[in-house]
Amino acid sequence: MVKKIGILTSGGDAPGMNAAVIGAIKAGCALNKDMYVVYDGYKGLITNNFKKVDSKFIEEKMNVGGTAIKTARLPEFKEESVRAKAVEALKNEGVEALIVIGGDGSYMGAKKLTEMGINCIGIPGTIDNDIASSDYTVGFDTALNTVVEAIDRVRETMTSHNRCGIIEIMGNHCPDLTIFAGLATNADEIFTVDHPLEDKAALYERMNKAYDEGRDSFIILVAEKLLNTKELEKDLNENTKWEARATVLGHIQRGGKPTAMERVNAFRMGAYAVSLLDEGIGGVCVGLHENKLVYTDIYDALKLERDKHLEFYKLHDLVK
Repeated sequence: MVKKIGILTSGGDAPGMNAAVIGAIKAGCALNKDMYVVYDGYKGLITNNFKKVDSKFIEEKMNVGGTAIKTARLPEFKEESVRAKAVEALKNEGVEALIVIGGDGSYMGAKKLTEMGINCIGIPGTIDNDIASSDYTVGFDTALNTVVEAIDRVRETMTSHNRCGIIEIMGNHCPDLTIFAGLATNADEIFTVDHPLEDKAALYERMNKAYDEGRDSFIILVAEKLLNTKELEKDLNENTKWEARATVLGHIQRGGKPTAMERVNAFRMGAYAVSLLDEGIGGVCVGLHENKLVYTDIYDALKLERDKHLEFYKLHDLVK
């Protein structure tokens, strides 16, 4: 039976990561496990940046965004020789299992470590909601609320000046933040990888019609990496009656106090991960499906096709 369990956060930070760490630590301590945190993600494994913690560790950070145990990207972790150093460091510390909170790249590292003798459990920590094995990832709900608040604010100033606001939203090729936010804010246009801007002339026509009808603002949401929003701003200023302004929300979407549901679900996932390790299960990732905790083999999870939320686009057509 596993006695010592480590926890790390990897890749991009996400609100709720602290709650997942706290949930895992408290669950582990309740089972008389020795709990360790690894600072700076996978990099901390290589640099032996471990710390043994008790059940009170960072419990005051439940309402704080980001990750108190830091995170970092380590592309070299793909190399077996680098992972071998991590395994050696873990064994030298006596840590037998690891909880990895991060995205799909972090998951692959966790699976490879499991194959090298260190049982690992992945927890989906990313604002993008691009882990198909979980209905929602840790960080998504908070980021969505941040995006919605930002859009509402942009709408207010666009309305004051009778302008068009173009807002670029994070997602790293996953459009969930954009389409969910579009519905929540009644955006006029939503452009994502599943719903790209294919006909600019038709867009100009729709926008000019809205202007002639007396609309006092026009909001366009664009998923990041889809198109150049500054070029779109220029095109709209030259080809429509609207004065357009582009806004890139950027890293503001990553930070902020995690929402109540974010904290609850992240805590649940952390505790669930410990229970799986206690049963000797590894190489899997946990998630939520219909509000129930589930686990999936990491390789199977990474092969799953994400939900394209096609019904959301149909709903958006109703409110445009």
